[in-house]
Amino acid sequence: MPRSFWRNRVLVAALAASMSTLSAGCGDDDDETPIDPPATDTARLRVIHASPGAPAVDIYAEGQATPLFTNVKYGDTTSYASVPAGTYNVQVRAAGAAASSAPVYSTGPLTLGANASVSALAAGLLGATDNAQSFRVLPLAEGFGAPADGRARVRIVHAGADAPTVALDVGDDGSSEVPGLQRFQDTGAAGVDLPAGQSFQVGVLAGGNKVTAFTIPALPSRGEVFVIATGQLSAKPSAANGFGLLAAGVGLIRQNPVVYALHGSPDAPPVDIFVGTSQLVDDLSFGELSKPIQVPPGTYTLDVFAHASGATRPAGSPAGTDGTPALAAGERYLVVAAGFLSPAAGDPATSTFELLAFADGFAQDNDSLRLRVVHASPDAPEVDVAPLDNGLVPANAAFNDVPYRQASAAEGLELPAVQAQVGVAAAAASNRAPVARFDLDTTPFIGKGLFAVAAGALSPTTGENEASFRLVAVDTSVSPWAAITLQPVAP
Repeated sequence: MPRSFWRNRVLVAALAASMSTLSAGCGDDDDETPIDPPATDTARLRVIHASPGAPAVDIYAEGQATPLFTNVKYGDTTSYASVPAGTYNVQVRAAGAAASSAPVYSTGPLTLGANASVSALAAGLLGATDNAQSFRVLPLAEGFGAPADGRARVRIVHAGADAPTVALDVGDDGSSEVPGLQRFQDTGAAGVDLPAGQSFQVGVLAGGNKVTAFTIPALPSRGEVFVIATGQLSAKPSAANGFGLLAAGVGLIRQNPVVYALHGSPDAPPVDIFVGTSQLVDDLSFGELSKPIQVPPGTYTLDVFAHASGATRPAGSPAGTDGTPALAAGERYLVVAAGFLSPAAGDPATSTFELLAFADGFAQDNDSLRLRVVHASPDAPEVDVAPLDNGLVPANAAFNDVPYRQASAAEGLELPAVQAQVGVAAAAASNRAPVARFDLDTTPFIGKGLFAVAAGALSPTTGENEASFRLVAVDTSVSPWAAITLQPVAP
């Protein structure tokens, strides 16, 4: 029913009560007790939109021409509306659709008891044919336990449309405080007791293996919060429908950033990488891609050491040290160890070893390969890269003027399915003959985002054991990412 109806109902009741009181005051018996207005039993209702991919919606009570809530978008939590206690069929329509149009979903009879507070959670995938993932509205009657000072009560709802049964590790320290949370189930009306006033980590596990982790912002002391796992685990974390935690009334919390390290320094031995005393990467060889490294959002100083057995930080100074850019929640990064590790003529100041970081910004494209060229060859000039035309790199190259330490556009160049020979030429050279050429078949990578990292020394120094020039293709469409090395081919 529209809120105007409920307001009128209350006003009519109050008016009737006032008239009864006035009549009693006009009688002969001055001691007659005035009649109190009848109590109106009400409930509170709000909507949380946690259905990824669903459009903005209007929410109606069946039979009413005015919606309870309008234009509720994914991630939104409405204010509470006070409604008369009773049984309702709550209907969902696309925002702006006529009240007479067929709803996209109806809850069926939903009873709202007197003084109850109910959060109606829109979850699942609209239009899904698999009932296990289909759209639904979960009526969550609130009954939070009393939180202590310095603590908060958090009710966690598993609404990840394609996520399996999960366990939650509060603190991300290896212990599961919330085991076996099934899809479209929650931790109970009383909520889970969690620390307030400080951010903390929550790990998500499936089948005993860690899937991802989140940094939860500081919760209010004695707060009562719904936290909904939503989105699709199969989607890119930064995508609109990526798996995340929706804190009702606060917003979407993205997954902690993930980093992949690629060893691209031509003269560096296998390396270990540390942050402080914590080892992040062990025994990474030239051209090799690390396992995914997930860390809380922030900036980190990475220390690189020649590989040593064990996970203890070696004594002495690292072979190289460099900082990362600010790593943002929901993002994935390729960090390339580049440059020459060994100083020229024994002068430490001439070591060019450094870390180059690139975010996964590939556009979603199901019909083409999205290719991004990364220049990480420390002795190569600014380069042009393109399919060869009569054996030469054309002047209007697909990738023009890419300097060392830089990369082409983050969204990736759109390339069709093709088998071609790709050449690399110095950008400033009048002679367009390639300094290196590679056989490239884009067909297996249609619908994928691919980093093509130019690594190694273009002109290796004799006797210095320097890796020669090559391309390392990093496929971001698989989990974990995979690296494929492409060696130059003869003319």
